[in-house]
Amino acid sequence: MIKVAGVRFKTAGKIYDFKSGAFVLNPGDRVIVETEQGLGFGTIACPPKEIEAKDKKLKSIVRLATKEDFIKREELKLLEKRAFDFCIKCINDLGLLMNLFSVESTFDRNKLTFFYTADGRIDFRELIKLLVKEYSIRIEMRQVGIRNLSKHCGGLGKCGRELCCSSFMQSFEPVSIKMAKEQGLSLNPTKISGVCGRLMCCLTFENATYKSCKKTMPKLGKPITIEEGKGKDVL
Repeated sequence: MIKVAGVRFKTAGKIYDFKSGAFVLNPGDRVIVETEQGLGFGTIACPPKEIEAKDKKLKSIVRLATKEDFIKREELKLLEKRAFDFCIKCINDLGLLMNLFSVESTFDRNKLTFFYTADGRIDFRELIKLLVKEYSIRIEMRQVGIRNLSKHCGGLGKCGRELCCSSFMQSFEPVSIKMAKEQGLSLNPTKISGVCGRLMCCLTFENATYKSCKKTMPKLGKPITIEEGKGKDVL
């Protein structure tokens, strides 16, 4: 048996398991962990629990974050901001058709990852040369979908609440127009699409309940008998 704690690196981001060892950890604690990319700065999302030692590849929590770690994290945020501004300038100078929206640095400052969206493949070889020359560290360009852009930027949905993807959703589930039909919603794209332009993620939340209820309910227009008499649903 080993002790494992759940660590999250972003708000509403995926929770990853790390070996917690003898550390006493509570949700909300900031920790430094080992990752495949180097050291990472994360937040405890799930307190330690004992599990069977099936996955021997689990990385470990190195320590609770210290005052120096918090100072370093603020310095990295400044680095990410400067790298973002410099990359935007390079993109404009090179005339690349891409939308850069985020830059992330590993905690040990050995790699910068640039997140962007684009309609197709981008030849960013010249861009990487400029970035490497400027910062002299590893550079990764990562193209993501438009939903990831909305998750990162956040905002308000048509319901008036914070976007589900940026507030609590850890991953994206497949959404289809069939779900809107199943729930009797308008098939007008402007009414069932989110701010990202894709079908709203919340269509998946109650879809299983609608499908289950429809198995035991009479079909629309079918005659039914109730205490008040016979009739049929015409809605």
